[in-house]
Amino acid sequence: MLNQLKEDLNSIFARDPAARNLLEVLTTYPGVHALLFHRVSHLLWLRGLKWPARMLSHIGRFLTGIEIHPGATIGRRFFIDHGMGVVIGETAEIGDDCTLYHGVTLGGTTWNKGKRHPTLGNGVVIGAGAKVLGPILVGDNARIGSNAVVVKDVPEGATVVGIPAREASSKSANADLSLNEPVSPAPRPCFDAYGQSADVKDPLVVKLEQVAAQARALEERLAALEARQPAAGDSPSQLHK
Repeated sequence: MLNQLKEDLNSIFARDPAARNLLEVLTTYPGVHALLFHRVSHLLWLRGLKWPARMLSHIGRFLTGIEIHPGATIGRRFFIDHGMGVVIGETAEIGDDCTLYHGVTLGGTTWNKGKRHPTLGNGVVIGAGAKVLGPILVGDNARIGSNAVVVKDVPEGATVVGIPAREASSKSANADLSLNEPVSPAPRPCFDAYGQSADVKDPLVVKLEQVAAQARALEERLAALEARQPAAGDSPSQLHK
């Protein structure tokens, strides 16, 4: 557990530019404290000590504002940045090198027993306020933008945004598309804070911009046609001229 804690702490420096030294991270980061509580409560849960596990988890929630069910499975080098309002459900599974921001929910959508919560692959980043709901799979290195609501599987390396979440596209990749060409997804394999980089746009926004551009073009054509029409009261000779 000490080696795992050391990995967790060291991984933060690669993902948070505000982290200055190990002492600061260990003493002032609620995400670190919540993870420590979970590591211990999860061991108790696996040994059948359900009530002590839940009680320790409850204390961690009271102190950090982060709720992690002791039954959740969390991999190595996990980082919760800021942390307030994060909820991770009982059957959630989180891979290695994942990052969650404040307000993230890994929630269930059914009353049935068994698998009810999401499974995150390795290297997943989930932006602030995002909701990932149900027993869905989020592939390795996927990115979920802030405030997205995800209710279906996310492919490996994809970036999804919006409500409901849709696979996003790169502005640079779509810069030369004509209005009738489809928007193609652009996976983002590198780390992006809050799960969304500056050159990624919601595909719905892209389509709306295309519709607006088409409307402007039609207005220009209509204005040109109206300029060519004769004014009321013009004589035939004037029309001929």
